[in-house]
Amino acid sequence: MEPRLNPFTSPTAGKLIKHLSAAGNAVTASGVPVLTQELVKIRASQINGCAFCLDMHTKEAEATGETTQRLIMVGAWREATVFTDAERAALELAELGTRIADGTGIPDDVWQNAAKYYDEEQLLGLVGLIALINAFNRMNVLLQIPGGDYKVGQFA
Repeated sequence: MEPRLNPFTSPTAGKLIKHLSAAGNAVTASGVPVLTQELVKIRASQINGCAFCLDMHTKEAEATGETTQRLIMVGAWREATVFTDAERAALELAELGTRIADGTGIPDDVWQNAAKYYDEEQLLGLVGLIALINAFNRMNVLLQIPGGDYKVGQFA
């Protein structure tokens, strides 16, 4: 697959990516554990079919110490025994936030479950993270940016 446009050489895309990445700094500062952030990014990227982000965040999670078993199980987190209750709450929020167009919104019980494990700043961090990864996914899918060649730390 060939990309429709190259966002890495475009001044406009460069500005978009710069500002989206800057917003990601707020997520990092929110206190949501780094591995939880990567799990959320992976799950949203699976749902959205974004090969580029899936490749990137799987490799970044591995480099941060995530296990192969847990990475393999992200798509089936409900049936997997390898995730904490806090991670499950974040993954459920990510799924529903990514599938918001399905019309179910975020039920109160899902939000309340997440609030058992994350304080207000972390919840806002998760909301921001879900919004940002969905924005990146959509940009990459629209432009047909392929996955498979990402190197850990490539955009650091």
